[in-house]
Amino acid sequence: MNVIKNQTFDEERALYGSRDLLAENCSFDGPADGESAFKECENVQVTDSFFNLRYPFWHDHNLKLSGSELTPLCRAALWYSDHIEISDSKLHGIKALRECSDVTMKGCDILSPEFGWSVQRIRMEDCSAESEYFMMRSSQLQFRDVRMKGKYSFQYIEDSVFEHCTFDTKDAFWHAKNVVVRDSVVKGEYLAWYCENVTFENCRIIGTQPLCYCKGLKLIDCEMIDTDLAFERSEVEAKITTPVLSIKNPLSGHITVPRVDEIIRDIPEAKGEISLSR
Repeated sequence: MNVIKNQTFDEERALYGSRDLLAENCSFDGPADGESAFKECENVQVTDSFFNLRYPFWHDHNLKLSGSELTPLCRAALWYSDHIEISDSKLHGIKALRECSDVTMKGCDILSPEFGWSVQRIRMEDCSAESEYFMMRSSQLQFRDVRMKGKYSFQYIEDSVFEHCTFDTKDAFWHAKNVVVRDSVVKGEYLAWYCENVTFENCRIIGTQPLCYCKGLKLIDCEMIDTDLAFERSEVEAKITTPVLSIKNPLSGHITVPRVDEIIRDIPEAKGEISLSR
C-alpha cells in the first residue's frame, strides 16, 4: 500500500483514481480550492485528516475513513460509493452521504442537512446526528445507540431496525415500510403517518397526533407521553402501558391502555377496539 503522510492538497482531483493508498494526517484545503480529491478511487484508507473542500469521495470502492474532520465547507462528501467504513469522525457538511451502499459508521458526529438519502445497507452505532430529512428513501438501516435531532427523519425508509436510540424529531418515519424500533425514545409531533408494517417495542413515544393513517401498525409494551389524537384512521394492534390523552377513529385492531381521557369516534369506519388494562 502506498503511504502519504503530513501533506496538504488543494488542487482539483488531487488523488484522482488512486488505488491501495493510505493517507495519514493530511489536509485537503488551500487557495486552489480544488474539488473531488479522491474521486474514482479504490482500496483507500484515510486517517486523522482534515477536509475543507467539496466532493472528496465520489464513486469510490472500499473506503476507510477514521479520526477525520469534514467541515461545513466539505459539501456532498460521499456520493455514489460502496463498502465504506467511517469511524470517530466529524461529518459537518451538507448532504454528506448519498446514493451509497454497504456503509458502517461508528462513533461519529454528524451535523449535515439532507444526510443519508437513498442509501442501502448502512449500520450505524454510537453516533450523534443533527439533520433535516435524515436518511430519506434509504433501506436496510441497522441503528444502535444513535442520538438524532432534527425534522423529517426516516421518511420513505424500508426494511430497517433501530435499537436503543433516542430521536428528537418531527414528522419521523412517514411512509416507512417494514421497520422495527426497539427500546428507544421517539419524541416529536406527527410520528409515522402513512407507515406500513411498523412495530414499536418497549419504546417511549412523546408528542401530539402520533401514528395516523397507518397499516399493519404494532405497539408492544410502549409508553405514550403527552399523546393526543392518536391512531386516527390506523389499522393497529397496541399494548400501551401509560395513560393516553385521546384516541381518535382507529379503523381496525385492538388497543389496550390503562386509561384514556377521551375516545373520539365521529366516522362510521372507526371499528378499532379500545379496552382498559388492569
